[in-house]
Amino acid sequence: MKITFGLLLVAACSLTTGNKPGDNTPINHVQIIGSHNSYKKAIDPRLFKMLQGRDSVAMSKIDYEHSTLTEQLDLGLLDLEIDVYADTLGGKYAHPKGLDWVPGQPAFDTDGIMKQPGFKVFHIQDIDFRSQCATFKQCLQELRKWSDAHPDHNPIFITMNAKDEPMKKPGFTIPDKFDSRIYDKLDKEIADNLGMDHVLTPDNVRGKYSTLEQAVLHQNWPTLKQAKGKFIFLLDEPKPKTDIYIAGHPSLKGRVLFTNSEPGAPESAIYVMNDAKKQQAQITALVKKGYIIRTRADSDTEEARTNDKSSFVAAQQSGAQIISTDYYKKSNHFKSEYIISFADGGYLRTNPLFTGKQ
Repeated sequence: MKITFGLLLVAACSLTTGNKPGDNTPINHVQIIGSHNSYKKAIDPRLFKMLQGRDSVAMSKIDYEHSTLTEQLDLGLLDLEIDVYADTLGGKYAHPKGLDWVPGQPAFDTDGIMKQPGFKVFHIQDIDFRSQCATFKQCLQELRKWSDAHPDHNPIFITMNAKDEPMKKPGFTIPDKFDSRIYDKLDKEIADNLGMDHVLTPDNVRGKYSTLEQAVLHQNWPTLKQAKGKFIFLLDEPKPKTDIYIAGHPSLKGRVLFTNSEPGAPESAIYVMNDAKKQQAQITALVKKGYIIRTRADSDTEEARTNDKSSFVAAQQSGAQIISTDYYKKSNHFKSEYIISFADGGYLRTNPLFTGKQ
């Protein structure tokens, strides 16, 4: 059954308790904090040391790790990021080359699930390959289990990268390219393992409007109450990857994921602008129009190493609804006091652009 959301209800109701949004607050009138590369385990120290010797700068950028998806959701994070690699035949990523470069590393894929066809979840082929949920199917089933145990949870955004870029240096595993057929399988994987009753789709938001963007500009986002128990998926990729996903589905009709489509496109609803300090004014203008914007508080461990929260401050002030971080907890890879949350220690608040309070 399609869900449609009336302009009248969205415009009339934005009830709050203190700085916490009420049930009738539209989902584009809140700010949330989530995690980046949410599935990522640490690289084994022996392999990391070898790679660090080859390129210390590059390795410093990926020197972090995350708790399980369940633990992050239990903390209250409302945005997760999951990278997927297509593995049509199975086995492409069952034995990463990094395992052969340094002896003594922990065993990998002892259950043989990486040999099965389907989407795999990890950061970088052959180097940064350990994950809290090795397959997309596992990730989705974990989300479903958590959601069923917390049926009244606030909507959770899932930012996704469709990874198919080869490494710049030769000798690494070459990923399968995403095409329309593989994207169809990605949609089906979500439907089969999470269930469409747990998903807020572009069709739900578009409602009676001819394009998704028109619905967004008419404030047709659901309220928190209407979106309880739902997950919202975003394909965080540029053209031409988004064009392939959209092809045959104008305005994302029948698709499961929203796309990172630039404002002005019929499919535009959620847009990624990761540099809040440079893009603050542009972000604010788009949020006020009705778009949902995702930005970052930190990247490449840089802010965490210097305890620099200026990007996070800019992100909050911009009104971007989704703020991503690697540090909802302090790093255990280097000494730093850097940690990200809102002033009350939580990860959800009413968007200051709609309250007048910064």
